[in-house]
Amino acid sequence: LIPLVLTLPALCLAVLAPVAGAIVDAIGRRRTLIGALVIYAVAGVMPIFLSSLTAIIISRIVVGAMESAVVTASTTLIGDYFHGESRERWLANQTALASISSIFLALIGGALGNLGWRAPFAVYGVSLLYAVGLTLWTWEPRKAEQPSAELAGPAARFPWRAMVPVALLAVFGGVMFFMMQIQVSNLLNDYYGISSPAMLGVFTGTAGLSVAAGTLVYRRMARSGIARQLLVAFGLLGVSYVMMDHAPSAVSLTVWLVANQLGCGILLPSLVVLVMARLPFEVRGRGTGVFMTAWWLGQPLSTQLAAWVRQLMGGSLPAALQIFGILCLIAAAAALASRAATGRSTAVV
Repeated sequence: LIPLVLTLPALCLAVLAPVAGAIVDAIGRRRTLIGALVIYAVAGVMPIFLSSLTAIIISRIVVGAMESAVVTASTTLIGDYFHGESRERWLANQTALASISSIFLALIGGALGNLGWRAPFAVYGVSLLYAVGLTLWTWEPRKAEQPSAELAGPAARFPWRAMVPVALLAVFGGVMFFMMQIQVSNLLNDYYGISSPAMLGVFTGTAGLSVAAGTLVYRRMARSGIARQLLVAFGLLGVSYVMMDHAPSAVSLTVWLVANQLGCGILLPSLVVLVMARLPFEVRGRGTGVFMTAWWLGQPLSTQLAAWVRQLMGGSLPAALQIFGILCLIAAAAALASRAATGRSTAVV
């Protein structure tokens, strides 16, 4: 049961994000976000005081449910508050801050772990500060504030035809995004003899900083269009995964790890901006929830797919990563073809 304590929040986020999106559209983005943060803090710190493993697991389910509301509502708020280039910039900032903060929070959690297994749960209490900040400095977006092009009109129907392809792309992108984050320690330990927690932490930190750097690259590419962004993102992912099968040392692996995570830093904000462009204000919460479900499904799927492909490749993880690299290169080629087609249609117009 103990692994459930760690994995349940992410699973709940993936399952419950569409429900959270419906709530966000029904009662408001800001109200949902503030309420979810308060409950998140209370449920998050509860394992400090609970003695029953079952009760701890229940508290983690609540954490996951609130996490789905926090992620969905906050991303929807960014889509409501900002438009055009400013929206792209702030969605990139969101990815960068998440990547950098994960490094520092992991260090804080590790330090608190020296005080006992319960102590790291105290970090969840920090979300109360965010709830206070949101209460003081944010407002509930109104329909009248939105550009007319982003309103659905009298019949606010959910744009399933536009969202299904994006959701499928998000599942694929999520698998590739989480693949290296999950497998890097296995790769280093099994093939390069690196098992020290301190050294593994260095590689993990390098990956997190590279994702943040990728968002800076994305910001420079913001005007280039989604097809070019996906071309570069999947191109970096594809080449790096293929070359990891040919990296003779941990140093050369690090080069490809950085390239891989740069691609991840470009990929996530590109897809979020793509989603926001297809969602009118009235259903933006639900659409964001659908996207979050698709994206976070990539985390458990990446683990299962890596194990399956690795078995097919005779147990070799680098060979399995090369297969995923080829798939990313195919996705990059599709993005290139889409960009060329868009260019031709623009020329005709």
